[in-house]
Parts: sequence; C-alpha cells; structure tokens
Amino acid sequence: MKQGAGRKSLQDYPRPSVAVDTAVLTVDPDAGLAVLQVRRPNARGWALPGTFLHQGEILADAVQRSLADKADIHGLDPRQLHVFDALGRDDRGWVLSVAHVAVVPAERLSTRFAGTTRLVPVDTPGRLVYDHAAIIELAVADVRARYEAAPDPDRLLAGEFTLRELRLVHEAVAGRDLQRDTFRRAMEAQLKATGALAGRGRGRPAELFRRV
Repeated sequence: MKQGAGRKSLQDYPRPSVAVDTAVLTVDPDAGLAVLQVRRPNARGWALPGTFLHQGEILADAVQRSLADKADIHGLDPRQLHVFDALGRDDRGWVLSVAHVAVVPAERLSTRFAGTTRLVPVDTPGRLVYDHAAIIELAVADVRARYEAAPDPDRLLAGEFTLRELRLVHEAVAGRDLQRDTFRRAMEAQLKATGALAGRGRGRPAELFRRV
C-alpha cells in the first residue's frame, strides 16, 4: 500500500545520536562526596563514563556497557536522571544525553582501572567535556534531596549502624555539618532500634539501628 499524499515516514525526520552518561557518586574518606571520572581514550581530559546507544540496545544496557568498558564497574543499577538536549552541547553533532546517577559504597569502585579513572570532590569536578559538570550538579542536588528525606537511601552503610555513623554519612553527602539533635529528630521515625550495642570504636558502646 502506498503512503497517502503528504504523509511522512520516520525516514523523513532527522534523528539525533543518543548517548548515556552516568554520575557515579560515593563517599570517599578524603574527598567526601565524590564523583567517578574516566580519562578520555582518544583525547585530552576527563569525563563521566558514557557511550552511544547501539542499534537494538536499550538505555539500561548501554549504561551497563559503558561502566564496564570505561571503568571496570559491574552490577550497578543507575537511575535515569534527566535528558540533556541543548543544541550544540556536543561539538561532534546533534547528540542527546540521557543522564543517570548511581550512589555506591567506595568499595564497589575498588576494581577501577589504575590511571584511567579518578574520584574527584563533587564541588570541584575540574574541567570536563560537554555538559558533564551540569550532569554532576544535577545528580548531586538529586542525591542530597533524597538524603534529606530518608536515612541513607542508597545503602552506603551496612544493615545496622549507629546514629553517629548515619549522621557522618549524611554530612558527607550534604557537604556540611548537621546539628545532632535536629538530625536525630528528622530520622528517628524511619529507624528501628535493634536492641544491640556497637562493639566498635572507643568510649561508651552506642545503640545500633536499622532502617524501618
């Protein structure tokens, strides 16, 4: 059957290339809230791990492939964050980037390629290509909002923890000190006391909690 007069097909429309870029965040003992960056293989500088979507591939698979190939990271489940579609954002052509974010314990990044990846404080990410700095900024705002509302929603801590350990993680994410009593009141309704005491550290043993 012939197409009706004036009716267009998909081939009549120009199509952009689609990329995925992922802000992998962690709490680093030295850098605080930090973002993983990868060295660009065929150019100078650093970038977020990313890649172009292949034909027949879904976004989630492209994200997994980019993390494995660029940073030797496996088994993460990043969340979609935002589509960056500003015209001229990429000097190679018309490219949309579907940005993702993942927050992981630092030990999940222990297999990073030496010399080709680095952890950088989120507030000083350095000079990055395209709009990767804006992706990091949006990812940090998203994660900080989540940590204001719930106790360690990304499970940076183990299943049981003290209030001090929880507060320190939240301070690292927030990038500032948090008032102890205010923090406890904000979080305690979402915590359950285990009845056990922590045996680690000095001083009086602290009560252990878990998330409700």
